[in-house]
Amino acid sequence: MRLALFDLDHTLIPLDSDHAWGEFTVKLGWRDAQVFSQANDRFYNDYKTGTLDIQRYVRFAIEAVREQGLAVAQKAHERFMHEVIAPAMGEPARALVRQHQAAGDTVLIVTATNEFVTRPIARAFGVDELIAIELERDDRGEPTGAIRGTPSFREGKTARVEQWLAARGLDWSRVEHSTFYSDSINDLPLLERVHEPVATNPDARLRAIALERGWRTLNLFE
Repeated sequence: MRLALFDLDHTLIPLDSDHAWGEFTVKLGWRDAQVFSQANDRFYNDYKTGTLDIQRYVRFAIEAVREQGLAVAQKAHERFMHEVIAPAMGEPARALVRQHQAAGDTVLIVTATNEFVTRPIARAFGVDELIAIELERDDRGEPTGAIRGTPSFREGKTARVEQWLAARGLDWSRVEHSTFYSDSINDLPLLERVHEPVATNPDARLRAIALERGWRTLNLFE
């Protein structure tokens, strides 16, 4: 098996889909603009600096979905895809995904954003395999605000890829070649695990590490 792994936010799309979804809920009137945006920005800054409490953030990020109900939120997400995400899906990123698929690689999107926000985005890229933050559901199938299982965040991304392999009776030794594209220092554990790490639209700290270690760098947004 050959694996092509992609982070999503700021890697395949030039924005943070979780942050953008939060701002979209403000636009819908589901949240107080000032209070929500300030909190959303604080969490986003924590992510960039590597200090994010993922459990607290997911509970915050999914609150509007919980209050509105999944059916209403899904309809709003269709608008979000059309108005926010689709215009951000550039051809260089689409072409890179298609290139790996045409080569016969198994393509996965591996993201620290929750599955509600990201599964439609993965489908829009033509990617069936998604590793994302899984949401705990109640008896009605509605998200509770808690995370189910291991969050795909930092070293959790490596653990979740290993779980994905194990579910198919595989482990890293059975992977002939693996590539991981990411922009973020948060993804260093998985970048260090694959055969070919690619610093993609990298933040300053990841760019420095890539330069030091001779990793390939790529910019999909120019």
